[in-house]
Amino acid sequence: MNDRPQRNGDTEDPMRGRPDRKPVIAQMLAHRSIRKYTTRMPSDRTIKTIVRAGQQAAFAAQLYSVILTKDRAKHPFQAPLLFTVCVDFHKMGQIMKRRGWKWVSNDLYGLLLGIQDAACMAQNMVLAAESLGLGTCFLGHTPFAADQLAKEFKLPQRVFPLVQVAMGYPAEKPPARPRYPMDFVLFEKRYPRIAGAQLRRAMKTMDDGYLAQGYYRNVKLMLPLVTGQKETFDFDTYSWTEHISRKWGQWEKSPKRLRDLMGRRGLKV
Repeated sequence: MNDRPQRNGDTEDPMRGRPDRKPVIAQMLAHRSIRKYTTRMPSDRTIKTIVRAGQQAAFAAQLYSVILTKDRAKHPFQAPLLFTVCVDFHKMGQIMKRRGWKWVSNDLYGLLLGIQDAACMAQNMVLAAESLGLGTCFLGHTPFAADQLAKEFKLPQRVFPLVQVAMGYPAEKPPARPRYPMDFVLFEKRYPRIAGAQLRRAMKTMDDGYLAQGYYRNVKLMLPLVTGQKETFDFDTYSWTEHISRKWGQWEKSPKRLRDLMGRRGLKV
């Protein structure tokens, strides 16, 4: 890897200004989450195209299923479409039964592969949707709604909702959000010592980018401190690294809740 100093463009788009820039890569680099949608409903043909593209993602065993709802009034951000992408061991169990086999692999192993399958499916769907002019937003808190979603969708045992994707035609055009500098995610030959100037630059890239966009001020979001510390941030200083640190530094200390949710879905982890 080259040790030259990072230019601003390196942190956002390494292909900026290139005349041979490919449309697929341009679409990927332009990704942003959309939280405001028009009332226009995508056609059935568009929906099927998006799901078919999702199916063509790399997979371990196609351990996924997708539930679609079209009830804008109940959807986050009143999105016309809401896809719930599930890790699905039920269908594989049915196939194995027809072949005279029983599932004996441990569910933790299965989940590692099933999460890969479902996540790749969801990401392909997002890329396909955005290429067709739609906007999307991943909803990462989906696993914690497993009981409610299982009841609503009549999910059989051993089907676990992994992520939801809101989707529709965008009614906003927010800027693409910052990403870490390349040298903070791409390591050659060995994992480096993460410290000093490299760490400060990575944090500054994220924080300055979000502050420049006024992201947390605009959405009026500052996670409360629940561990007794005195608040020292305001919207002039509160940004991504503090926000994400408060999540990992305060939430879900025990895996019990998730294990209980998975257990009620028939998964033994």
